Amino acid sequence: MWKQENAAYAGDGTNLDRHISTGGRPVPADTVIAFIGKGVAFKGVITYSGTVRIDGSLDGEIHTEGGLIVGPEAVITAKIAAGSVVSEGTITGDIHASERIRLLAPAVIDGSLKSPMLSIEEGVRMNGTLEMAGVAQQVVSREPKLYAVGPSNREPVTRVEDKREEQ
Repeated sequence: MWKQENAAYAGDGTNLDRHISTGGRPVPADTVIAFIGKGVAFKGVITYSGTVRIDGSLDGEIHTEGGLIVGPEAVITAKIAAGSVVSEGTITGDIHASERIRLLAPAVIDGSLKSPMLSIEEGVRMNGTLEMAGVAQQVVSREPKLYAVGPSNREPVTRVEDKREEQ
């Protein structure tokens, strides 16, 4: 019965699947290692591997290389360091994700975000700062390429020199 009730959290294709996908990929059932349900209050530091879903309240810190899923009724006051974060709930505190942050309506974020990838759905409220760490390495150069024009020379060059003689 437990697996059947929690199948929606495991990416089985139901309509709840969008809530836990990380970058369009559903989270496999065996990677959701813990679930803090609605009505559960937790204080302290959580360190884990894998993916955790929180639908209750948490006050403290979260440290993981894996994923964090924040349900629509969750209230989190914490410093979060994770691989990926998908949130529909309320988070007060700084979030640092090494892979991506995905904010889904009706999420409310009050704090700084740092991630190389960010997705924000319409209806999300966010107050804070944003740092897109690592994006500069992915930006394609927008400098125009210069070509030397000649009968056999169509190779890109870094600079075209004026070869006219000065008088």
